[in-house]
Amino acid sequence: MRASTYAAQASAADLENVRLGVQADLAADYFELRAQDAMKELLDSTVNAYQEELDLTQTQFAAGLSSDEAVAQAEAQLKAAQAQDTNLGILRSQYEHAIAVLIGQSPSIFSLPANDLEPEVAAIPAGIPSELLERRPDIASAERAVAEANAEIGVAKAAYFPSILLSAAGGFGSSSVSNWLTWPSRFWSAGPSVAETIFDAGLRKATVQQYRATYDQTVANYQQTVLTAFQQVEDNLASLRILRQDIDQQNAATEAAARALHEATVRYKAGLDPYLNVIVAQTALLNAQQTAVTFRMQRTVAEVQLIKALGGGWNASQIPSSKDVQKGQ
Repeated sequence: MRASTYAAQASAADLENVRLGVQADLAADYFELRAQDAMKELLDSTVNAYQEELDLTQTQFAAGLSSDEAVAQAEAQLKAAQAQDTNLGILRSQYEHAIAVLIGQSPSIFSLPANDLEPEVAAIPAGIPSELLERRPDIASAERAVAEANAEIGVAKAAYFPSILLSAAGGFGSSSVSNWLTWPSRFWSAGPSVAETIFDAGLRKATVQQYRATYDQTVANYQQTVLTAFQQVEDNLASLRILRQDIDQQNAATEAAARALHEATVRYKAGLDPYLNVIVAQTALLNAQQTAVTFRMQRTVAEVQLIKALGGGWNASQIPSSKDVQKGQ
């Protein structure tokens, strides 16, 4: 009876894990789509600026103050920006279609209006206790599978998690992390002696080995699931930490590129430099601005993935109790 109850609880946790994965995918696709909207707004304004530059160059050429070469360069720059602007529609449509499928709608009739406002994910605390990983439904499922195997051989459940701190500033925050897999718990260390004590009362040796192998397999799976959870949290904490630096540095680079374009434009209008210098500065500024948008999008997606790695809003209390499982049978 206990084994079947644990199996039902594991299935419930598996369902929640699938739900969490779909929700995270939906959020990531939505933020990717909004990043495309921000990129579209950037390229729209760039196209307008390039059009003004082309108009100015044509006026100067008509007045004998510029060359046909400068006009051709300005026109080529404008057309290239227009092509990039148009091409953004492909990726945006793909994210829109992916969102439609995830929410169960037909891609042909689903649409999201453009919005160039970059959404923000809820702030995540700087210090995250490792016990929050117990909220992950995949860990809960693996733990219930171990409990099911335990029930088969009578091994009592023991403590599972070490007490450590995960932080975006420093990652693992405990010197005991290197020893956590050797946690002095019967859960980790229960071995053949326990199994044979239980099954010595008349059961065949083959049955002992079968249950022992099943138990060892579920324990190994549980350990790997926990290790993977810690890795995913650490990966995204590291990503957020590095991306914060990237964004600050890229913002500074964008400001410098804008100053360079201003100076190049002034010198061109004064007849000191060729229009090619303006083209180079315009390209550098656009590249810097696009990279800044990409970094902000990556930060948002990393925040979503960190929330997913921490189990989202789910917690183990949502697993159906033994009474609930028995009522459902």
